Amino acid sequence: MSRVWLTGYRSYELSVFSDTDPKLQIIKSAIKRKLVEKIETGTSWVISGPQLGVEQWGLEVANELRKDYPELQTALMFPFANFGQQWKEDKLEKLTRLKSAVNFTANVSEDSYKNPQQLRNYQTFMLNHTDEAILVYDDEHEGKTSFDLKAIQNFQEKNSYNLETIDFYDLEEESNLYAEKDE
Repeated sequence: MSRVWLTGYRSYELSVFSDTDPKLQIIKSAIKRKLVEKIETGTSWVISGPQLGVEQWGLEVANELRKDYPELQTALMFPFANFGQQWKEDKLEKLTRLKSAVNFTANVSEDSYKNPQQLRNYQTFMLNHTDEAILVYDDEHEGKTSFDLKAIQNFQEKNSYNLETIDFYDLEEESNLYAEKDE
């Protein structure tokens, strides 16, 4: 059994504000390609968080892949209770649908948000409950995912933990492959 933590940019960091944005198809295609690689080499769980962006998109892709890979399990881990309660109704509905589609869901902290330590505890939890990570992240374009990257790099100093990234060059290559499919 191998468990992968999938995370990356928030939707606004990629300027994706709609499910119909053409960039989203490229991002999901790149995630799918990476996940299929992982599944075919033994990954049995895709574990992610509830953030709008790569985390939700990644779980959507993983849930779709369960049709072809029924052994694949998905988990949605919330850093704290009542995550997203301040979101607009449409975003909350999407999160609720995602929550009902995964195999497992839980809160790392049963308290509502109190302080940034809960987010650090979430990172520690994810690192201790996964074997590797996939980050949609590019070093030249820092975002909130840089905190996860630093946590992973610190964890790697004392633990065997694989990290793979999907960077902007990978997304550009995926875009070219996607365009060739449509020709």
